[in-house]
Amino acid sequence: MNSLNSPRGVQQQVSDLEWQTRVDLAACYRLIALHGWDDLVFTHISAKVPGTEDFLINPYGLMFHEITASSLVKVDLAGTKQMDSPFEINPAGYTIHSAVHEVRHDVNCVLHTHTAAGVALSAQQAGVLPLSQQSMFVLASLSYHDYEGVALHAEEKLRLQADLGDSHYMVLRNHGLMTCASSIADAFLMMFIFQRTCEIQLMAQSSGAALGVIPPGILAGAQAMLAGVMRSSTGIGGALPWPALLRKLDEHMPGYAA
Repeated sequence: MNSLNSPRGVQQQVSDLEWQTRVDLAACYRLIALHGWDDLVFTHISAKVPGTEDFLINPYGLMFHEITASSLVKVDLAGTKQMDSPFEINPAGYTIHSAVHEVRHDVNCVLHTHTAAGVALSAQQAGVLPLSQQSMFVLASLSYHDYEGVALHAEEKLRLQADLGDSHYMVLRNHGLMTCASSIADAFLMMFIFQRTCEIQLMAQSSGAALGVIPPGILAGAQAMLAGVMRSSTGIGGALPWPALLRKLDEHMPGYAA
C-alpha cells in the first residue's frame, strides 16, 4: 500500500469529520462481516463525506473484514475518485448508491446486502409480511424495486429513485435488501432489524403452521413505539447500541481504524 493509503497518509489529508466517518464506515463493514452478512467482495455500504456531495465506498477486491478507514475510496456523484487510491470501485455498487445520494439529502449512509434470507424474501411476491415485532418497523417505511439485472445502466437510477421515494427500507426484488439513514449507526441498526425480519418470516413460513398477522391498528403506531424503545425522536436510534457494537468489534475484529 502506498503512502497515500497508509493510515498516516490518508488521515493527514482529510478533515477530522471525514476521518471519523471513515472509521465508522470501516467499522460498519467489519460488523457486517462479523454477523455473516457479507458476500465476498460484493455488496456495498456508502457514507457521505460531511459537508460535501462526495461519498466513501469499499475498495473493489477487499473483503469486508479487511476494510480500514484508510482503504475506503472517495468518489463524487459521477463516480470519479477524489483522492489517489490503488483501488477501483464496483460499477454496480456506484449505480445503486449514487442514485440514492443524488436525491436523498437526508441520507448520509446507504447499506446494501445479499444475504440468503434477504434474497429469499426478495423473491416472494408478497414481500415483507406483518408477522413479527421487527417487521412493524420495516413496514413503517418500506419500498420495493423490481429486478432489472446487474445494476450497470444509468437509466435504472431514475426508476430506483422513484421507487425509493422517502422510505428508509427497500427490498430490491430478486436481489437483496437496502437501508438508507442519516447516520452509519442508524443504517446498521436498520439492517439488523431488516435481516431479522426476513429470517423470522422464512422460519415462520417453513414451520407449516397457520400464521397470525399483526393487526393494522398496531402497525399504524409502529413509529411511535420504536421511538420510545430506541430513545430517538426519529424512530431509528442507532446511536444507542453503536458504542456496544464497537466494543464487540474491538474484541473480535480490531484494526478498522487504521
